[in-house]
Amino acid sequence: MTTGFTIIFAAASLALASAAVAETVAPENVKINDMEVATALTDKAGDPIVGRETFADRKKGNCLACHANTDLKEQLFHGEVGPPLDGVAERWTPEELRAILVDSKLVFGEQTIMPGFYTLNVGINVAEKQVGKTILSAQDVEDVVAYLTTLSQ
Repeated sequence: MTTGFTIIFAAASLALASAAVAETVAPENVKINDMEVATALTDKAGDPIVGRETFADRKKGNCLACHANTDLKEQLFHGEVGPPLDGVAERWTPEELRAILVDSKLVFGEQTIMPGFYTLNVGINVAEKQVGKTILSAQDVEDVVAYLTTLSQ
C-alpha cells in the first residue's frame, strides 16, 4: 500500500513540476515578422471556450468595447470602432491574429487605437501599478486566438 501511495505521489509531483516549467515567451522576446507571430506564446494550446470568456470580459480583453461579434449577441454594447469580427477566421491566419493581439501597432501602425495586449510598449501616462505589466497573459492571448479562429461566416 505504501508503494502505491508513493507512486501516485511521485506522479503527481512530476505533473506539477512539468506544469511549473511550461515555457512561456516573455513579452519582450516575442518576434513579429511579416505581420505574424509564428509560434505560440505558451506550451499549452489555446482554449476557445476560455478565449470567448476573455474576449467578452470587460475587465480583461474588453474586445466588445470596439468590436461587434454576432457570436456574443447576448452581450450588450458591442463597439463600432474596430471592424466586426464575424468571419475573422477567414480573413486572418492564427499567426496573424496572434501578432495583432500581441502588438497591433506593429501590425497596423501607430495610428491604430487598438492596444497591444501582450507588450510592454504601451506608451505614456500608464498607471503606476500597470508599469511593466501586459494587459493579457500569454495564455490569454493563445485562448483568444483559439476563439477567434472559430469565427467564420
